[in-house]
Amino acid sequence: MNDQDKTGIVVPLFCLIGTMVFAVTLVLSGFGTHVGWWGFRRGLAVLRWSAYAEAALVAISLAVCIVAFYRKSSAGLILSAVAFVIGVAAVSQPISMWMAFRTVPMIHDITTDTENPPSFDAVLSLRKDALNPATYGGAEIAAQQHNAYPDIVPLILEAPADIAFERSLSTARKLGWEIVRADAGLGIIEATDTTFWFKFKDDIVIRITEEGNTSRIDIRSLSRVGKSDVGTNAGRIRSFLAALRKSS
Repeated sequence: MNDQDKTGIVVPLFCLIGTMVFAVTLVLSGFGTHVGWWGFRRGLAVLRWSAYAEAALVAISLAVCIVAFYRKSSAGLILSAVAFVIGVAAVSQPISMWMAFRTVPMIHDITTDTENPPSFDAVLSLRKDALNPATYGGAEIAAQQHNAYPDIVPLILEAPADIAFERSLSTARKLGWEIVRADAGLGIIEATDTTFWFKFKDDIVIRITEEGNTSRIDIRSLSRVGKSDVGTNAGRIRSFLAALRKSS
């Protein structure tokens, strides 16, 4: 390899190493929060700044890739192309989270019944260190939810309450939720779900009410920390209701 070839791979190699380093720090932003290396706010800061750095390296890698192509530097082209692919893969999830954050309201409590939301009981002992209260925020939160998530409404099942309860409990378990309380007599199910990346704990309560020959299913999902849930609670409720419909 001559001096020109050596010079031609310095920047591509820098891009490759850089994208790999920041890909690791992106993963560590959530892992470090989960294992207690730092608080969730610092973890989110690590995520944000690592994503900025990774996005910059993706742009640089693309430019270097184009230069290497025209210079017919195969080594530089391969290194920069690999760096570009790694960077895009690593930064795609933070970008998706950022786009969701920009389009959803700053709320973290979603329910199918904003006038009389299901209340928490058994999970309250698990929320002692939660930053968000378990009491519902009222009309202001309800208005923001209705504007952002008009599809979050109660589900009516053509089944009596006891059958609807068993189907709801089975659906919650299939979704991987940790069941905290299941009271068939009251038609109440309480559970906890854990998010994938940061391992945040969110709490869920399901209320089954018999209405003649049918049952009304109401559900509420509440984050323990964070002003915005980035759409997670609404997505969780949608997944549960869709799975419950299919279970009939």
